Amino acid sequence: MRSGLEVLLDERPDDLKGARVALVCNHTAVDRHFRHAIDRLVAAGVTLVRLLGPEHGVRATAQDMEGVDESRDPVTGLPTVSLYGHDAASLRPRPEHLAGVDVVLFDVQDIGARYYTYQATLGYVMEVAGPLGIRVVVLDRPNPINGVDVEGNLVQPGFDSFVGAYPIAVRHGMTVGELARYFVRHLGIDCAVDVVPCDGWRRSMWFEDTGLPWVYPSPNMPTNDTATVYPGMCLFEATTLSEGRGTTRPFHLVGAPWLDPQRLVDLCERGAADAGLQGVAFRPAAFIPGFQKHARTTCRGVEVHVIDRDRLHALALGMVVLEATYKADPVHFGWRAEPYEFVDDVPAIDLLIGNATYREHLEAGEPVAPLLDAWTPELDAFRARRTDVLLYP
Repeated sequence: MRSGLEVLLDERPDDLKGARVALVCNHTAVDRHFRHAIDRLVAAGVTLVRLLGPEHGVRATAQDMEGVDESRDPVTGLPTVSLYGHDAASLRPRPEHLAGVDVVLFDVQDIGARYYTYQATLGYVMEVAGPLGIRVVVLDRPNPINGVDVEGNLVQPGFDSFVGAYPIAVRHGMTVGELARYFVRHLGIDCAVDVVPCDGWRRSMWFEDTGLPWVYPSPNMPTNDTATVYPGMCLFEATTLSEGRGTTRPFHLVGAPWLDPQRLVDLCERGAADAGLQGVAFRPAAFIPGFQKHARTTCRGVEVHVIDRDRLHALALGMVVLEATYKADPVHFGWRAEPYEFVDDVPAIDLLIGNATYREHLEAGEPVAPLLDAWTPELDAFRARRTDVLLYP
């Protein structure tokens, strides 16, 4: 198959002729031979006037929630705007950032989860470009965890943030091109959008089926296996436990200095059985994070092993493991107290889930798995609503 970048250059080389183009990209914007979009577009005669970098930066050298200061790309020398600076205002381009621009190209590999901030950046760019009369062209890429499975709930009013910018499902089952169409058609973003679709992608495909090269989309997303568990295991960002950042198995490893690994595994297995969770196994583990939470301290906990990803409900996995860590030691368990994505008045776990119900159930000792059933109506409505923007069989 071919990405939108390759389709544009192979079949529509004149689409950008005479246009002054700003490119939203990072290191994932490559063709199958690892040639970057910047180089390919310039070689094709496209007039690139500016780069805009999402979280982690154009070259993806920054860690999560680490402000990026960019003014020029160190490789090409092109003027560069960081869309992840040091405050919430920096997440959106200012009108002057798009001055002298006719078209904004967006070419960033997403991973199919609402928390992953690249799709929020796309929406914010559209919100600014639209009123300025600037067209946004999305060079589409596959959803690496397939475009069939949809999980979770929608963000409720008052719980929106950079990890939940729009009311879409946790695992939304769409490509960024389809999301752009959804933002226009169902969320009222007034922007002229053109999607250059992938050629040959099918909704049932996982990334390995595409034949495209995997370029880790962010520093702690090393493999597609990581992306598979991320829609659930990202919830640990909202706790004082390590989610394995600073190890070779981020989001598969979870732990803290105070935990008993075998007790935690027993609780995970019991919770998985109660929730009907399949396709996963748990192993007692110990690890030392290289940075961030509990850096250079031995953490004890669990490693998640995906046995059958087609049967795995990733969000249920995260909810089961988080509930197990809470039960394993409620005295030492803690929620993140620091601001999360520039929000300091709503708990991080509520921002990730998109409501307060999950946290309240957990703290009250009530089972959390039934929440998945309670969210079914809104998930079904979302699934039905998105059908008119889908581009692939």
